[in-house]
Amino acid sequence: MKIILFTFIGLFISICAYSQSIPDTVAIKQLLAKESTTFRSGDIKGHAECWKIQPYSRVVISTADGKMIDVSPATMANPPANMLGKGGTFSISNFKVSVIGNSAWVSHDEESISKDGKKTYTAEFKMLEKINGDWKIVGMSLHAYNKE
Repeated sequence: MKIILFTFIGLFISICAYSQSIPDTVAIKQLLAKESTTFRSGDIKGHAECWKIQPYSRVVISTADGKMIDVSPATMANPPANMLGKGGTFSISNFKVSVIGNSAWVSHDEESISKDGKKTYTAEFKMLEKINGDWKIVGMSLHAYNKE
């Protein structure tokens, strides 16, 4: 009888934890889409809404030719107008996420296509926090690469 009770309790806890992560995963995917869309459209306010800069925030970008750029996190929350709005489209694949309480990390691949049809590829890692019920990006590591 105790085994059945503990099994039932364990199953109940697992179902509750799993069902909570589904809406979080959906919200995180929506945030990533918004961040990419606002970046391309030039929506500075919308892009800033995706970010929450914390004292430990960091943005690191590796270029396809092997250079590393350490971007000020404040730039992501308040980007200059010439940084955004270059148009194009994107697709996200290979999405992986881990949600633990109000913290999450995400990895995904992104294919970006500029207005003139040039494709670029990145492997991206983002750190997120749920702040006042909304997921926000607090850090990012982006690695551009050449696809053979």
